[in-house]
Amino acid sequence: MVKRKFASAASIFGRINQAFDQVSRGKRAVIISAVLLFLAILVITISLNTGTVRMSPVAVLQTFLGQGSEQDQIILFDYRLPRILVTVLAGAGLGIAGAALQGITRNALADPGILGLHAGAAFGLIVFVSLSFSMDTSVALLIPIFAFAGSVAAALIIMLLSYDRHSGVSPIKLILVGIAVAAGFHALTLYLSLRLDEDTYSFAARWLAGSVWGRDWIHVLALLPWVVLCIAYIWSRSKTLDAFHLGDAAATSIGTPVRSRRILLLLCAVALSAVSVSMAGGIGFIGLAAPHLARRLVGPIHRHLIPAAGLIGMVILVTADTVGRTIFAPNVIPAGVVVAAIGAPYFLYLLVRTK
Repeated sequence: MVKRKFASAASIFGRINQAFDQVSRGKRAVIISAVLLFLAILVITISLNTGTVRMSPVAVLQTFLGQGSEQDQIILFDYRLPRILVTVLAGAGLGIAGAALQGITRNALADPGILGLHAGAAFGLIVFVSLSFSMDTSVALLIPIFAFAGSVAAALIIMLLSYDRHSGVSPIKLILVGIAVAAGFHALTLYLSLRLDEDTYSFAARWLAGSVWGRDWIHVLALLPWVVLCIAYIWSRSKTLDAFHLGDAAATSIGTPVRSRRILLLLCAVALSAVSVSMAGGIGFIGLAAPHLARRLVGPIHRHLIPAAGLIGMVILVTADTVGRTIFAPNVIPAGVVVAAIGAPYFLYLLVRTK
């Protein structure tokens, strides 16, 4: 009888300690997310102030309040702000898409670029350009649709080739098939690119390299609804992503509709990755690095992980774009090149550590 009382008391104390751990973990995640948000605002502010024509923080504030000069208004509202908003939305989208894909596949090395989704999106973009559509008019609203179609095609091919009816999807096979499919789509993209005229090819090449030069408000408008809706859905299914981590059998046993939720989340992750690439270009490794860094900071629970991954992706891409257009000014380095210079060594580090 006494042993039972001690056992029940120990169980109660264990639950209380677990509850306190969850509360403290939640507070820590909120504090870290607040710090990341402050860092993102700081990076955006610095990016607004820097460029070929430098603007002081006072001049930026006066321009926002409608008191700046005509030149400052043109620089800020016609050139600098649309570009920064595209990098903000695309960086958050790539970070959260990577977190969702890692949760869906239970693969710590899953990344939209490594899995071939970026290559599919680039192929869709080149098809759009090959049809003689313009990138800087209202027709640009169709760019995410073409990129999404290309990414879905790549995702379907990858899933079909890497799926086994007995063992399911193997993480290693998923990466190998993704690399092969990406190579195939890159070849098709190159073939279509060589058929473009010189000016269109030059513009498309800069776009695919991750240069966000020349982005306009129409591109922000094309990107915004996709990013908002997909991020909202993925975050609303945070518990489902947590359940996937337990395995399909365990997730099904606790009442999670595994197959339907996985398909919907996969489509959202593919869409988020595709539209981000369609507007920001071929930015790699953010979908890999941002979730890993977020997991170290806030833990594996997805309701904390997803916002942190989005903020980290935002900070990385805005910083890369700012560095690329200022460090070697007046020459501009595409943001995709800056991110790749940092992301490739980080991927090798993760690959060695995973072994």
